[in-house]
Amino acid sequence: MYFNAEVLARVLARLHFALNDRGFLFLGKAEMLLTHTNLFTPVDLKYRIFTKLPAPNLRERLLVLAQAGGSEANNHVMRHVRLRDVAFDVSEVAQVVVDLGGNLELVNEQAQLSFGLHRRDLGRRFQDLELSYRPVELRSRIDQAYASRCPIRLANVERPLPNQAVQYLDVGVIPLIDSEGNLLGVSINFHDVTRYNRLQAELEKSKQELETAYEELQSTNEELETTNEELQSTVEELETTNEELQSTNEELETMNEQLQASNEKLQEVNVELRRRTDETNQASAFLSSILASLHHVAVVLDRDFNILMWNGRATDLWGLRADEVQGRSVLGLDIGLPVEQLRTPVRALLNGDAPDQEMTLSAITRRGRAIQCRVTCTPLRGSGQRVDGVILLMEEVHENRPSEEST
Repeated sequence: MYFNAEVLARVLARLHFALNDRGFLFLGKAEMLLTHTNLFTPVDLKYRIFTKLPAPNLRERLLVLAQAGGSEANNHVMRHVRLRDVAFDVSEVAQVVVDLGGNLELVNEQAQLSFGLHRRDLGRRFQDLELSYRPVELRSRIDQAYASRCPIRLANVERPLPNQAVQYLDVGVIPLIDSEGNLLGVSINFHDVTRYNRLQAELEKSKQELETAYEELQSTNEELETTNEELQSTVEELETTNEELQSTNEELETMNEQLQASNEKLQEVNVELRRRTDETNQASAFLSSILASLHHVAVVLDRDFNILMWNGRATDLWGLRADEVQGRSVLGLDIGLPVEQLRTPVRALLNGDAPDQEMTLSAITRRGRAIQCRVTCTPLRGSGQRVDGVILLMEEVHENRPSEEST
């Protein structure tokens, strides 16, 4: 508590250097260690007990020793080390450094992101890491680089990615040799050449397409020459065909006269069809008039529950016009009537399994008024007594009031 920050840093650095990796630091009641978390980590803050954080590699040892020296020398060493660390970390090429003892010494940020490495992996045996054998076996290459003292280059190493894509890497194993010729370790670089390979593949594909197109052009040219000869032959054939067309034209004139006679017969048939269509329209209009004159809501369904007719009373009660429901299934209408309850009785009538059906359903009119609606289902019979559809008659059921009956 009586030291300034510089002296305190030097004392803590020397204590860190003096303690073994399992050593502990006990502080007095008035002291607290807050700014040197790279040297010690708390074990029990209440009793001021801290344990030493080991410095597993050369870089960490340099930083700790620099803190124990003079301030100017320390700052120079620390700046130099940090500058090299930052330059190594920000490299766009994934890079790791293995020392001569086979331990992982350095890992830059790109290598951490690419291969899932962490700072806690520093100091581990490289052969224990997945990177030592995947995506390519590196341990034998490291031994080869040590033996030859020359870089080992591996091109287009395939690395499968989790998204089923493939990454291509150029891997370099470079021996690190100091000025005195001593081996210090190896630097392993991973250059991502996936984009280059894709461009190369696209260029090869384009080249093949151009060669194919050139061959097709040559073939087309030969075909054009052949076609020219065929055209000359065709001209001669056309002259012959022209003469045949003249003869055919005379035959067509004769056929035209026959067609005119057939056209007159078709006109007679057309007149008969119009007469029958008018009769059908009159019958349909008559049926529509009958439905419109009814005081009940009248709806006519075909065998598929599709609406054939919808009178004006239905429009007044349910709020849908005839042109809005024509051809639609009654079971799909969104009206105040629970139409789904009509499925079973209507199906029984269509199958001929039951006589006329009558039921009373709770409903809500288009004006939001709750009513009791009596629905009468009658089969629509065609020729041969076949059931072609169903007629639905709907009316509101009014409760009898004693006063009205007496009146």
